[in-house]
Amino acid sequence: MRWNSGRRSRNVEDRRGRRIGRKTAGGGIGVIVIALIAMYFGVDPSVFLNQQGPPGVGTSSYSVSTSDTPENRQLVEFVSVVLADTEDTWHALFRQWDRTYTEPTLVLFSGAVESACGYAQAAVGPFYCPGDQKVYIDLSFYNDLKNRFRAPGDFAQAYVIAHEIGHHVQTLLGISKKIHNLRSRVSKVEANQLSVMQELQADCFAGIWAHHADKARQILEEGDIEEALNAASSIGDDRLQKQSRGYVTPDSFTHGSSAQRVRWFRQGLQTGNISQCNTFKAENL
Repeated sequence: MRWNSGRRSRNVEDRRGRRIGRKTAGGGIGVIVIALIAMYFGVDPSVFLNQQGPPGVGTSSYSVSTSDTPENRQLVEFVSVVLADTEDTWHALFRQWDRTYTEPTLVLFSGAVESACGYAQAAVGPFYCPGDQKVYIDLSFYNDLKNRFRAPGDFAQAYVIAHEIGHHVQTLLGISKKIHNLRSRVSKVEANQLSVMQELQADCFAGIWAHHADKARQILEEGDIEEALNAASSIGDDRLQKQSRGYVTPDSFTHGSSAQRVRWFRQGLQTGNISQCNTFKAENL
């Protein structure tokens, strides 16, 4: 991916190494455990991070030291460039729709973080919180992406950010609120299906970013598309469930299968048209 000459975003908030307090009773740890389990099975952790229990009776602190290595500095530069590129792309697209794109903030953290959606540890992976319109990522996730999920490459890393920005676009367009309201009125299986549709649309929006960014700024190099498709495939619900428990339960999917995630990212990439990302009316996901 050609990124070194790209613009750096001003919307990066670096909280790495910051000491934070957390609840030690009254649901705090329970939320963490549930969120960790959620991530393990491919469930969107923000669903659980929003469900905070009553105030705890005590507090403790959590901090992780970070080393300012050349590799870490380069990763910070990289995510800043990718974020800036999503800003440029979505600003242009929103102008075409006579709308205004509000830029989100990308928060870098180490170990654990507090957001408007609650307390989260790095193990939940990158997530978007609609409550504060911020994307949260511990850069150590990229080691997991490479080693645990077998999805190396800078464009695979960019895809992760673009997917979370896709959720921000859904928030700005009012899609997330509608889905949240619908989920509260349907069965668990139907709620999971709505979650799958929402996640696949975010994959499609990530593909739209790649389409327009490459058209405008020629960011793609040979092999980049394969990196992104491999990343999408590696974090499909079916593959994660198979790895974690040895069998697959489609009714419990919340992000979509590997094939579905690849298909919808490719849909956005090839068409660059947001109307082609309406997963909620698709006859076949």
